[in-house]
Amino acid sequence: MESKALALNIRRHAVRMTHLGKSSHVGAVLSMADILAVLYGAVIKKRPEDPRWPERDRFILSKGHAGAGVYAALAESGYFSVSDLSTHYANGSRLSGHVSHIGIPGVELSTGSLGHGLSVGAGMAYVAKLDSQPHRVYVLLGDGECDEGSIWEAVLFAAHHRLSNLIAVVDYNKLQSLATVEETLRLEPFADKWSAFGWKVVEVEGHDHDALATALDVDPAENSQPVCVIAHTVKGKGVSFMENSVLWHYRSPQGEEYEKAMMELGISKDER
Repeated sequence: MESKALALNIRRHAVRMTHLGKSSHVGAVLSMADILAVLYGAVIKKRPEDPRWPERDRFILSKGHAGAGVYAALAESGYFSVSDLSTHYANGSRLSGHVSHIGIPGVELSTGSLGHGLSVGAGMAYVAKLDSQPHRVYVLLGDGECDEGSIWEAVLFAAHHRLSNLIAVVDYNKLQSLATVEETLRLEPFADKWSAFGWKVVEVEGHDHDALATALDVDPAENSQPVCVIAHTVKGKGVSFMENSVLWHYRSPQGEEYEKAMMELGISKDER
């Protein structure tokens, strides 16, 4: 599927999934939908029919609370049935609110406790390098998550070991759980910090698919450093009243808000 069509489907699924399950974090999914779509639609080496294919690229969603987006991307890519998405966050469902690898083909790591994904990804990349394996490791971080000290330990480790097969992607939407990133714990000068720690840094507009594809499709043989892609995004992107609103970190779309959101995403009432 073409990446822009995939991004739209991820957004539609995310709104519907959080509506049905009365769950949170729809804004966080919408901000990263284009990143996921470019990764799964154009960049990541994968075999949905063989999820444990040894040469596959690895992907970790470190901001695990936005797991609905990964489930949607995987279902649309053929890892499991799209119909399963309607069970998200229901009692007994394998599609838990925070992304889980248990029983879910295509998920490498259960996440949700923020700050851990990059450390695990760095470990995966280090082992791949030691074993001369060709695959890449992608880790998608939240900007608020970068408040965690464990992130910066992993940043140091990856640079020290020249893990050119490791690509960290930061969903830099400038909002975290209760306020702006600037108010909560300022990250700027953000790109300079990654550079000073020894990473190659690329800043892109995080909803521009061409720019994302160029930045994300990294050839480890052409680099001597790990790569950080800082993707400037809009939280809630694609639904006008959710955009740049901290309210939609926890709020569930119900009633008229759900109807309006789905209409904006091109889904008529008869299609829901």
